[in-house]
Amino acid sequence: MASKAIPSSILVLRIVTLLALVASVVVLVTDHFTLQDGTQQHFQDIHAYRFVLATAAIGAAYTLIQLPFDIYYACAQKRLIRHGCMPEFDFYADKLVSLVLASGVGAGFGVGFEFKRVLNDLFLLLLALGEDPVSLDEEQSKDNAFFNRANIATGVLLVGAICMAVISVLSSINRTSNRGFFG
Repeated sequence: MASKAIPSSILVLRIVTLLALVASVVVLVTDHFTLQDGTQQHFQDIHAYRFVLATAAIGAAYTLIQLPFDIYYACAQKRLIRHGCMPEFDFYADKLVSLVLASGVGAGFGVGFEFKRVLNDLFLLLLALGEDPVSLDEEQSKDNAFFNRANIATGVLLVGAICMAVISVLSSINRTSNRGFFG
């Protein structure tokens, strides 16, 4: 039973990872607003959010490629490619992708919280200088909603990064348990 637990756990975690990464991409891509003067602000206007999108897309593509191999491994209890390279590949690739996803999370949260803080300070300064409080309040709420939505997308990316990190640990266990046969 324990031998089936690791492949099944990896499969479930890969599915959760894929869902989280796709959800993160969807939330981020739909994040935009229009200012009073007609200027539109999209997520791609901020370079760090492009990086967040790229890391989520890379992670989703990798997970999608790995999914058929994991489905076969969980069902058949043997590797589709049997000469020992799959546990090695999983070991290194899972670690690399989890680090890429973690860097996307760091970039997304870093820019989201920092920009939000700076813009709130800017709105307070403009208010102190005598700008119209009603229009400033409307602009500030749009900015806050924009960055809150981007932070939600980054938080969902964090879920995917955590799942990928757990998969990385499980692939390490899998690699070590298979070493007696191949190494």
